[in-house]
Amino acid sequence: MLKKKTTRKKITVISARLKAEAGHDTRYIKLQKNNCFGCGTNNPDGMRLRFVYDKERGCFVCRFRLGKRFTGPPGHCHGGIIATILDEAMGKVNKLRHVIALTSEITVNYLKPVPLRQPLRVESREVKVKGRRHINMAEILNEKGAVLARSQGLFIAIDPQKVFAKFVER
Repeated sequence: MLKKKTTRKKITVISARLKAEAGHDTRYIKLQKNNCFGCGTNNPDGMRLRFVYDKERGCFVCRFRLGKRFTGPPGHCHGGIIATILDEAMGKVNKLRHVIALTSEITVNYLKPVPLRQPLRVESREVKVKGRRHINMAEILNEKGAVLARSQGLFIAIDPQKVFAKFVER
């Protein structure tokens, strides 16, 4: 009997880790649906970005292609969408600390035009944490590894029970 409890406990821990690595780790609260424009599976107009944690490199990674609906300059991505992707990637890093932290500031360096319909990836990692202040960075790279855009962001950890109270399932 003790062995079965240990196995269930391990499965629960592994399941929680996988959820944390996959996206919004909202184990503190149960949202009605994930309508996030960046990663939400319930948003039909969203990007549905899927992130995985690369333990060896210590960063979150998402591979994607951008369709023509994200057009800015001809054949390339709109700058606002680039900022959205970088913000989403940096936000995932906060899950490593099991906090929900909201974007306070973001700086984006647009280094090269980001092409449409090409394999791309975004990578993000933690830079510094001091109290509720989380500083993270992210980069969008092409398939050759050239950095196309880079960002740094300040995220402030919040109490989700207070901020999202009216959106919590009861």
